[in-house]
Amino acid sequence: MPSLSIIIPCYRDHTQVSALLQQLRTLSVLPNEIIVVDAEGDSACQAICMQYDAQWHRSEPCRGKQLLQGAQVATGDILWFLHADTRVSPNSILSIMQAAECGAIGGYFRFVFDGPPAWPMLILEPAIALRSRFGTPYGDQGIFVRRTAYFKVGGHAPWPLFEEVPLVKGLRNLGHFQPLLDSIWVDSRRWQRDGWWHRTLQNRMLALKFILGASPDTLAKSYYSQSS
Repeated sequence: MPSLSIIIPCYRDHTQVSALLQQLRTLSVLPNEIIVVDAEGDSACQAICMQYDAQWHRSEPCRGKQLLQGAQVATGDILWFLHADTRVSPNSILSIMQAAECGAIGGYFRFVFDGPPAWPMLILEPAIALRSRFGTPYGDQGIFVRRTAYFKVGGHAPWPLFEEVPLVKGLRNLGHFQPLLDSIWVDSRRWQRDGWWHRTLQNRMLALKFILGASPDTLAKSYYSQSS
């Protein structure tokens, strides 16, 4: 079986990182290593990583650079990138391995909101699935990739936002990029706080501006001001 490294970028996500690391210890197949790349360089996050036997690395606050740094120190044949505020299914790694055995060079999981049920979820989750299939699945969907393919296409862009877009495009040009049926649950607190449709519209406007050539650095300032 190929070895697998999990890479988690974080910034002031102590509670979320602790919960995710605890859950990862319960998977049916365990990763060979877990790497947390902390943009705050906080000793509390370092202590959490030590508690759960995860590597802790300090980085500047830029998600694309954090992901690249994690990939560079990872030793696994397969790299699995997770956001701190996600929850994964028990058989996630087994599903990744099965996809790799069938020839996939990478892929992503099915986006599901994690939080109290709300009727907009019934519309937004299928819409996100369509956007991911014909557009770009984003980093909160648990992108995984063979290490050799990752570096062959240049890895994540060193941007604070939309860093996975050139990576996914390169992987799809290189080989089979597999959408998995397994769910990954993404914290819905920002949608609940800002309003489901307001938050969705803001995200789509950022994506449109990116497509039209706006700088990821400029867009990130707007995005993170909304997310704070």
